Amino acid sequence: MLVFSDLSRTISHALRHAPWVYELEMDDAGWVRVDELLAAIRSEKSVWTRLTEADLAQMIEQSEKKRHELHDGKIRALYGHSVPRKLSKEPARPPDVLYHGTAPATFLLIKKEGLRPMGRQYVHLSVDTATASQVGKRKAQKPVILSIRAGDAYGAGVPFYRGNDQVWLADMIGPEFIETSASEGT
Repeated sequence: MLVFSDLSRTISHALRHAPWVYELEMDDAGWVRVDELLAAIRSEKSVWTRLTEADLAQMIEQSEKKRHELHDGKIRALYGHSVPRKLSKEPARPPDVLYHGTAPATFLLIKKEGLRPMGRQYVHLSVDTATASQVGKRKAQKPVILSIRAGDAYGAGVPFYRGNDQVWLADMIGPEFIETSASEGT
């Protein structure tokens, strides 16, 4: 029986962080041929030897976070990349306000220098405080939720990119567009 969480983790590793480990060739937008991905991961676990594109589609459909997409025999991760070469994204107008969850200790640096992608290619922003809180809890038990004036930033020339329905991406966000929304548990 397929465990989609295990499969999603492996595919995310292959498409977001280490395509070379799986001998995958990624195009400028992060797409990889499905048949190449399937061939690469079928050898990872015996339960995946009969893995098909339909299984990948089912994994994507059942995922709450919508990290991947399939199109015309290709698959890609939508966000979270740490590969050295920056993947191209199509700019889009963001919602007026987005959110970012972070550790209280990091907040002071962010307030001074803004949000930067750190080890990833883009800054990740959430469409709601609940998602930002969930992300922030990976960094601190009681994260600080930042409110990002994305509409104002976009109007000032900051490019934004749609990751999926819940995640927006930006190259960086200056401190002038960041406000403290709330601290979890306060």
